[in-house]
Amino acid sequence: MHMKHYLNQIARQMTEKPLPSFASEADFQRWRRQRQAQFHQMLGIDVYLNRPRTPLNVTITGTVECGTHKIHALYFESVPGLYVAANLYIPSNLSRPAPGILYLCGHAPKQKIHYQDHPRKFAQLGFVTLALDTIQLGEVHGIHHGTFSYGMFHWISKGYTPAAPEVWNAIRGLDLLSKLEEVDPDRLGVTGHSGGGSISWWTICADDRVKAMATSSGTGTIASHVRERTLDTHCDCNFPNNPYGWSLIEAYAIAAPRPVLIVSPDSDMHFKIDAVRQVYERLKAFYTHLGYERNAGFMEFHGPHSYSAESRKAIFSWFVTHLTEEHAVPEEMSDVDGIKESDDNLLVFRGNVPANDESTSVQDWFIPHARLNEINSKAELAEERRRAVKLLSEESFAAFPKQKLPVELVWEQELETNRFWLRQFSFESEPGWRLWGEIKGETGAPLAPAPAAISLRPPGDVRGIRSMELLQGLTSEWLKVRLDTRGTGDTAWGSELNWHIRRALALMGRTVASMRVWDALRGIEAVRTMPEVDEERIVIAGQGEMAVVALYAALLDGRVSAVIVRDPPGTHQVAADADGREGMLEIINCLRHLDLPQAAGLLWPIDIVFIGNRPDTFRWTETLYRTLGEPGGIWRLSSLADWPGSERAVSKRKGHGPS
Repeated sequence: MHMKHYLNQIARQMTEKPLPSFASEADFQRWRRQRQAQFHQMLGIDVYLNRPRTPLNVTITGTVECGTHKIHALYFESVPGLYVAANLYIPSNLSRPAPGILYLCGHAPKQKIHYQDHPRKFAQLGFVTLALDTIQLGEVHGIHHGTFSYGMFHWISKGYTPAAPEVWNAIRGLDLLSKLEEVDPDRLGVTGHSGGGSISWWTICADDRVKAMATSSGTGTIASHVRERTLDTHCDCNFPNNPYGWSLIEAYAIAAPRPVLIVSPDSDMHFKIDAVRQVYERLKAFYTHLGYERNAGFMEFHGPHSYSAESRKAIFSWFVTHLTEEHAVPEEMSDVDGIKESDDNLLVFRGNVPANDESTSVQDWFIPHARLNEINSKAELAEERRRAVKLLSEESFAAFPKQKLPVELVWEQELETNRFWLRQFSFESEPGWRLWGEIKGETGAPLAPAPAAISLRPPGDVRGIRSMELLQGLTSEWLKVRLDTRGTGDTAWGSELNWHIRRALALMGRTVASMRVWDALRGIEAVRTMPEVDEERIVIAGQGEMAVVALYAALLDGRVSAVIVRDPPGTHQVAADADGREGMLEIINCLRHLDLPQAAGLLWPIDIVFIGNRPDTFRWTETLYRTLGEPGGIWRLSSLADWPGSERAVSKRKGHGPS
């Protein structure tokens, strides 16, 4: 199967997955609460929701009177040091608390200034409106384009997306609005365009205080984003972290049954109109099933990725209808008046961002790093390994096929000389993927089941030689196996596709590395069925990025007897090149639970052999192995000929005692 075909197939299957039906309102609400809690965890904001909110420390830096309303230029801290620049529009002559609107800016330069027409009109309609800059393009300058522009694919391992702090900033914006004496906290809405349209979805999904939402040019499907490659035009912030492989439609459904209006032009290069229509039709049916058909709205107009007079009037009337006691129709609404305030009236910091601004490093600290519990005994290690494998299975490898089919081992070719014999084989990793390998032994070696060393073919190994070279130094009694996981050998794809593949797979709850871990597990399973192999004496080896695959495959398999790695990376927290061509180390959410040295440490008591460079981070692994002692062994060698475990494996096969 070609990788692009596979991406399209998985994206289509995810998007076509039906939404659930419910026997009662109570059943629906239980489902929604459970899904919302998962959504908080996916984003990583559960950490912040589960502890007391920190002070907002709202600071007003300027005010301008506009007749129908006034505007405060202000900032607040969503967490200490994370500054959010905003403009607060308060209607004049309010006689009672008014509904509040949170306006989320899209990716335009000088965001709240560029989009000022919209909060201005809302204020003229009687809504207290808070317009927020994003972390990236407003007055603070953090990074949204981590995987898009800078090769920061380790964000995927962290379970980090800039959607997370943007949603948290929006939640704190709702906190600010709800505390104003001019605002009725039971009548809050959220809206925005483009990236702001996407974050509007994620904010209503995350916070039940939002009673109505309108999203402009922020709605799509995974199938469309992958098939038409509109994903390639999107900032990282458009999508939540997705370890469970939800479709976007499944995520949008958390907003039900609250009023949602989807607004989209028919010529949007970022969100194809057919996909937007599909979302609306699916959500409309879902809302109808729940008995809230009128709460799902859709407005389509002719044009590119932008607002129009018609779309703005549809949005304004939506909030008048759903957040006030009036009913409005778009045709009777007036559009924005086109009056613009000067930049100086709307700027908050005017170039003087507070010195301790944390927005430039938010990607480093917003998702807390995992810390393993202290391990001082074999029992503690066993418990920590059980816990880690469970969490990784649920949050990093959830995309593994649920139904494990037979590997269907097929012998493809055989060769025998007076020095060695070689057999090529294939096996099925998952439907549509038949992968290759070869097993090699020395002619004349004993025929009894022998220990086998499986070497994972690295990308770029054109003839499959480098993978076998890694096993040099093993004695003649060893069987040597080369295993070609996806993206190597016959299933290799051009490296220019890597950038798209890596972003698409993460959107669908998997990564190249996690797919290769599955392939390695299936390959181990296939090798165990071979009569010449001692199934209890199997070693797995990998070099470079394939060392990551070897370590996790060994941890999940639980039966391999050793891991051999050459020049492994020292951590998942390594940025790739901007085009994403190399270093495919990311595994979704793994850094929320452990890093590579901890994954290796949890392999005790099996041997770990480092050939070549051993990064300093693995001192943690060596310390743990020393603490727990024998029978675990960890080695730094220049050749496998010096590894005592090689002879132990052979001795066991000959019946010479335990290893």
